[in-house]
Amino acid sequence: MHMLRKASTSIAEASIFGFVRTLATGNNFIQGIGGSSNARGLPNDDYFATIHHISNIVRRDIYMERTLNKMRISNIVNSELVYRVLRSCSNCGIESFRFFNWARTHHPNYDPTTLEFEELLKILAGTRHWETMWKVAHSMKTQNFPISPSVVSFIIEEYAKHGLIDQAVELFNGLKNFGCPQTTEVYNSLLFALCEVKNFQGAYALIRRMIRKGTVPDKRTYSVLVNAWCSAGKMREAQDFLEEMSKKGFNPPVRGRDLLIDGLLNAGYLESAKGLVRKMSKEGFVPDVGTFNCLAEALCKSGEIDFCINLFHDVCRLGFCPNSETYKIMITATSKIGRVDEAFRILHTSIEDGHRPFPSLYAPILKSLCRRGQFDDAFSFFADMKVKGHPPNRPLYTMLIKMCGRGGRFVEAANYLVEMTELNLLPMPQSFDMVTDGLKNCGKHDLAKRMEQLEISLRGI
Repeated sequence: MHMLRKASTSIAEASIFGFVRTLATGNNFIQGIGGSSNARGLPNDDYFATIHHISNIVRRDIYMERTLNKMRISNIVNSELVYRVLRSCSNCGIESFRFFNWARTHHPNYDPTTLEFEELLKILAGTRHWETMWKVAHSMKTQNFPISPSVVSFIIEEYAKHGLIDQAVELFNGLKNFGCPQTTEVYNSLLFALCEVKNFQGAYALIRRMIRKGTVPDKRTYSVLVNAWCSAGKMREAQDFLEEMSKKGFNPPVRGRDLLIDGLLNAGYLESAKGLVRKMSKEGFVPDVGTFNCLAEALCKSGEIDFCINLFHDVCRLGFCPNSETYKIMITATSKIGRVDEAFRILHTSIEDGHRPFPSLYAPILKSLCRRGQFDDAFSFFADMKVKGHPPNRPLYTMLIKMCGRGGRFVEAANYLVEMTELNLLPMPQSFDMVTDGLKNCGKHDLAKRMEQLEISLRGI
């Protein structure tokens, strides 16, 4: 066993020294010798290869510090390199901490910045090394490095995910000791933590404190609490909260209803969300485009496509402005249930609104036409899209060739294979196999042979 360990160590050292030799010892590049160089001291390829190699050592080498010392990379150890290595080792908490300490203690020229400290804090929090994380935080404090609100928010939410609400509150209350203000972002993270443990009373009190301190709530403030209330089946509390916020002038009513719809959808209360949208449309209000898209997706997944189509037309009459994602959802839904005429109308409306018809927008219509056996209409529509719209991509061609094969239209499928190659889109081997077999079965042996030759010329087989 000892011999095996010794052999593996010597092999590792040999590979490391071999790697370092490929970098031309690094010194030549730092001095501008040996070809192209940059401010990092190494050409880009060598520099990123070095980072990759160091990251592997940090993640896997038991004797990390000894191995790193043998690499002789002191001249390129700087803030950028340390930060990039830490980012690469985000799942290795203690190992990252050891690497950071090695860089600080073995390289006097390396002066850590806030960026590396904060990245290390996030890694240690994400890997639940809380004690070590606090050591790093106190080290930052002694060196007068402030901790940014975004990092504090990350740590609070990591505490929350593991049920450590007391620690999250303690961190929030002690932020002044680390020079970090209690911003809206930080409040939102603590609000998330309180909602995670179903402490709605504490969450409501936190929002009142937030307003009292002069911090303005944002969209996430409302959505966190509304989502939590809806998940707990407390729709009335969510509505009361939004109405109270609206009366205080923090949020217009329609936006609050959008948040409530989002919360109901996230909690799985589809019928309640539908009822709220119906009520909004009857009162002349339209949902936010993001909210409508979420609702439309949920309706389509549950099979209520007719309701979704009717709702779409209702809100459009009220002045709703769909985006490209809305049109994609609606065209896919209408095509799926065979309402091709409706899908065409929605597509033409999207073009009139200035949306260019990209492949995934008109692919569902093509597929639906082929399923109905309307191949001539599909081919005509496809040609029209190529002229007026977005050029087709590889998945669209593959789908069309497959549908042609299923419908016995092997000659057209062969033409689309050739068309793909002319556009430098490499067809899948399965497409060639299906087309050549189909052509042979229907007596088109010459064309089948040409398809085989085309595949050979493309793949060199």
